[in-house]
Amino acid sequence: MYPPIKPYESGFFQGANSEKHQLYYEVSGNKQGDPVVFLHGGPGGGTDPKDREFFNPEKYKIVLFDQRGAGKSTPSAELENNTTWDLVKDIEVLRQKLGVTKWHVFGGSWGSTLSLVYAQTHPDRVKSLVLRGIFTLRQSELRFFYQDGTSHLFPEQWEEYLAPIPEAERHDMMKAYHSRLNSPDANIRLAAAKAWAKWEMATSRLIVSADAVAQAEKGDFANAFARIENHYFVNEGFMRDGQLLEKQELDKIRHIPTIVVQGRYDVVCSATTAWALKRAWPEITLHIIPDAGHSSREPGIEKKLVEAADIMASKGL
Repeated sequence: MYPPIKPYESGFFQGANSEKHQLYYEVSGNKQGDPVVFLHGGPGGGTDPKDREFFNPEKYKIVLFDQRGAGKSTPSAELENNTTWDLVKDIEVLRQKLGVTKWHVFGGSWGSTLSLVYAQTHPDRVKSLVLRGIFTLRQSELRFFYQDGTSHLFPEQWEEYLAPIPEAERHDMMKAYHSRLNSPDANIRLAAAKAWAKWEMATSRLIVSADAVAQAEKGDFANAFARIENHYFVNEGFMRDGQLLEKQELDKIRHIPTIVVQGRYDVVCSATTAWALKRAWPEITLHIIPDAGHSSREPGIEKKLVEAADIMASKGL
């Protein structure tokens, strides 16, 4: 990772077609550098200062922003007018605001989903893609993580995730959590949010990180993260199932240089999805990291993402 840097510009911009949503953004690195936009995970996860460190600050103009309802954006955890397509429009608003004609797009987990959607919608605005932990929001992927799959590998954490839900409702955990995350009772909402967030934080790394799990106990983070994730997932990402892997969609972006970094033991966004993308789009470069899980903070994944960003900067696209 590159050394920590501070933004030279930060502020808020109004979300596309929405007076309610005010989105935090920041720009760091080289003012005259090659523009790159970082799309965070979740949805609802927000950005972190460390996210700037994937990029060479002498070569890149580094743009981070918090998606609707996430991070510093307001109102926090807001679900109204919060869809995949709203976010795609927001990225375009930010691009135009910053006077960028074309930029590199870098995203992991849900950020990889949004990167693919954005590129397929605006292929003429994307110089390259660097993607991590491929997630295409198919029902099979959601079932694996939230219903029957990861539970076989993390049984003790799964038991904690099950705990707030009565046995009669456990056949559809996303739906059961949806009712609690949208309860009129703030205590019920918060308890559900912390349990939802803890499940993901506890399973995101090859070796469970106590610091990551502790993040789930932070009420503001958990509330935005859980409510927005669940909202997107029960609504199937506001897309057709498997849409991002369809030939007619991939044909729109087949020409864009793309590097994918995937942890072998990622149980949040399993390697089978990255492999499905490679099969459908053989032109991409796929790196499967043999000793990593899901998190971008896994050492092997960090290293390969930095290398990927360096490669894209050196291409002179």
